[in-house]
Amino acid sequence: MMKNGLRVCCLFLLFAFKAQAQVPFQFDVGIKAGYNLASINSSSASTLNPNYFQGYQGGIYTMFKISNFALQPELLYSTQGQTFQYPITAALPSLTTQVNYLILPVMLKAYVAGGFNLQIGPQFGFLVSSQGSVQSQLSGQPTVSSQSLNQYIKSNDAGIALGLGWDLPLGLNVTARYYIGLANINYYSTGYPNTYITTSMGTSKAHNQVYQFSVGYRLYKLEGGF
Repeated sequence: MMKNGLRVCCLFLLFAFKAQAQVPFQFDVGIKAGYNLASINSSSASTLNPNYFQGYQGGIYTMFKISNFALQPELLYSTQGQTFQYPITAALPSLTTQVNYLILPVMLKAYVAGGFNLQIGPQFGFLVSSQGSVQSQLSGQPTVSSQSLNQYIKSNDAGIALGLGWDLPLGLNVTARYYIGLANINYYSTGYPNTYITTSMGTSKAHNQVYQFSVGYRLYKLEGGF
């Protein structure tokens, strides 16, 4: 009888220890949107007085969290690009290059204190559309001429995103990231029409760079342990 009692006690302690030693698991699905401050790093940009392009991003995310680490894939629509101020003449004051992507960041998150987390991961971009626009005042009135830049810009982009995040109460979260494009998005180094509209891509290499600021909201949450 005592042996059976000891066995029962041992089994009880084993299951109790196992329950206490469970690793917490969390799965989230949510939406997010935010603001982009973008540029295109190229050798020709420095001669055109570059300024940041102000765009936006928005889409969905999922998060798989185990203990203090999480993997967060996202699918977002992102508007990026570059604006330029010509030093040539007041008649051609500015040029804007806009590139619109579906982006897929896959972020590794490390939670360091409460909901505060550090983020790093690859980001892939798939070109949806692009446009080059020139604002001119040749006739005394401001006019804008535009054309597609799809034939000059590669359809894919890839790079690394680094960031900080904070998970707030009620399912809210905020994120700030810096995306460094590693892929050359320019199709041609020379040999295509050197018009004012395409000048911003008239370089051997061009790389996207974006400061990304976003707010997210969790729509669904599943928690457990194993």
